[in-house]
Amino acid sequence: MTDEPQNSAPLFPSFLKLGGRKVVLVGGGRVAVAKHGGLVTAGARVTVVAPEIDPALRQGSAELVERGFQPSDLDGAWFVVAAATPEVNREVAAAADQRRLFVNAVDDPASASAYAGGVVRRGPVTVAISTGGGAPALAGLLREALEAVLPADLAEWLSTARALRPGWRAEGVPMEARRPLLLEALNRLYREERP
Repeated sequence: MTDEPQNSAPLFPSFLKLGGRKVVLVGGGRVAVAKHGGLVTAGARVTVVAPEIDPALRQGSAELVERGFQPSDLDGAWFVVAAATPEVNREVAAAADQRRLFVNAVDDPASASAYAGGVVRRGPVTVAISTGGGAPALAGLLREALEAVLPADLAEWLSTARALRPGWRAEGVPMEARRPLLLEALNRLYREERP
C-alpha cells in the first residue's frame, strides 16, 4: 500500500466482467451477505473466507473457507472484497497489493483500491455512482434519484443504438455526430409508439 492519500487522484470508472472468475469475499457477516448477491449476479465464482459464516451465505454456490484470512486465499483471484474488521481488511489489502489485485474494502476507504458504487440497472444498461468511498449513503441517495428519473424502456434505447451503430461505423460517421442522430432515432420511437 502507498502512503498517498486515498483521494489524491480522480477515480477511473470501470465495469468488470467477473463471469466465471474467482472472487474472494473476506468476511461472513451481514455486509458480506449484501456483497455476495452482487458478485453472484455478475457470475463470479465466489470464495467466502471467514471464521463464522452467516447462514444466508450457505444457501448459494460459494466455496466456504471457515477460518481466518490467509494471504494465500487470494491466489488465483481476479478481484477481492474485504467485508471484515478494519484489521482484517488491512491484511487483505496488503496481500492484494502484493498480488496486484484490486480490493473493495467495504466501508473502509483506507484499505480499498476499488470502490463499489450505487448501481441502477435497466435491462442491459448499468449506471453506477461513486463518492470515492467517502459517502456511501450519498451514493445510495443518488442511486435512488437516478432510478426515479431513468426511463423504464432504457433497454429499448440500447436496442435502437445497437441497431444503428454498424451502419454509422460502415459510413465512417464520427462519434460526435452519432449522438444527435441517436437522439433523433429515440425521439422517433416515442412519436411512433405514442399517438
